[in-house]
Amino acid sequence: MTYQPVVPMTGYAGWKFLSRTIEQQKETFSQSAEIKRDVDYFREKIGTVSTAEELVSDHRLLTVSLTAFGLEDDIYAKAFVQKVLEDGTLDTTDLANKLSDKRYAAFSKAFGFGNFDTPNTVMSDFADDIISKYQDHSFEVAIGDVDNDMRLALNLSTGLEQITETASTTNGQWLGIMGNTALRSVFETALGFPSSFAGIDIDQQLAQFKDRAERVFGTSDVSEFLNGEKQEDLIKQFLIRSELNSYSTSTTGSLVLQLFQ
Repeated sequence: MTYQPVVPMTGYAGWKFLSRTIEQQKETFSQSAEIKRDVDYFREKIGTVSTAEELVSDHRLLTVSLTAFGLEDDIYAKAFVQKVLEDGTLDTTDLANKLSDKRYAAFSKAFGFGNFDTPNTVMSDFADDIISKYQDHSFEVAIGDVDNDMRLALNLSTGLEQITETASTTNGQWLGIMGNTALRSVFETALGFPSSFAGIDIDQQLAQFKDRAERVFGTSDVSEFLNGEKQEDLIKQFLIRSELNSYSTSTTGSLVLQLFQ
């Protein structure tokens, strides 16, 4: 049985509790039988994989690999995943580089099938790196079953790292955020944009994201949110606004129900 993470409170108070207990909770989660089986299998087999085709042909290896980058929903899109891996990331025309979701570029770059004659899978520290990412993301998914806002907050650091590693310009990084559902949700909520905001022109969205980030957080530099005080400010703003939005929605619903009754 997989360990169920504990978050006894919602909102920012819940986040502070999770921050204090996360290392112990992650360790307990990683020792769960299901996680350990996947980790042991990956560690034993990944060094023998030399092509993208071999990876996508092994369901268990592919599951760990995709989950490590938050792409587990693509587990049955094997032809697409193989193409992403085989193209690599060295050319602007490579498939991963053309996708707005920068997780694919990070995934392809990490394995190196399309970038090098010898892939990264044979490197001595490769298994440990992917396993660490797999355990972290699996824990985030488990947290999401308890409180999805906590999952979004936990994913923030990893998601932003992937964005800044694969996009070098400020505009490119913001477009990467806009193309990542989880990251977009955090920034959109924290900055107070309505749900209809996604329907306006993409260039106007970009300008609005940068302008409001500058006004609310004092910077539109994505790298400023990678860690430290700015990231904590972003998470706090996101969780507080999300809780207020939920309260407002539930209150409105209750008033409508009372009117009908």
